[in-house]
Amino acid sequence: GIPVRTKVGHSFIKQLMAETGAVFGGEHSAHYYFRENFRADSGIIASLLVLAELSRAEVPMSTLRRPFERYAASGEINTEVEDTTAAIERVAKVYERFSTDRLDGLSVDCGFWWFNLRPSNTEPLLRLNLEAVERDECDRRVAEVLQVLTGG
Repeated sequence: GIPVRTKVGHSFIKQLMAETGAVFGGEHSAHYYFRENFRADSGIIASLLVLAELSRAEVPMSTLRRPFERYAASGEINTEVEDTTAAIERVAKVYERFSTDRLDGLSVDCGFWWFNLRPSNTEPLLRLNLEAVERDECDRRVAEVLQVLTGG
């Protein structure tokens, strides 16, 4: 298939799946949507598909996932800020020389590392997800972005 990006949240994902005829949708937060399940989120279906593949492949799960572990990931880091819009704009200003997009908050591609910073849809928080080629680079860049974010 061809990957298509959308904003985080089940309503955005379901709408885009309907518009594009997508058979599968997923979020970084481990929500998995299937066309055959009325585009509803189902961890059970995802688990059953993984178990079926494990049975077919007859290798450990670590072997199956190894090709997909190309980057060190921060995981979702939540930060309380007084003004989410101002905080995002402060970060955007610092990283304006890099490729950015505003599909869902602020995404910045810095070459060997990237991040997304977006307001939570359900809580008064900013959510940071960052990936880098190397673990030490990931940790260093998380600290850097958080320092800019919090004004420290």
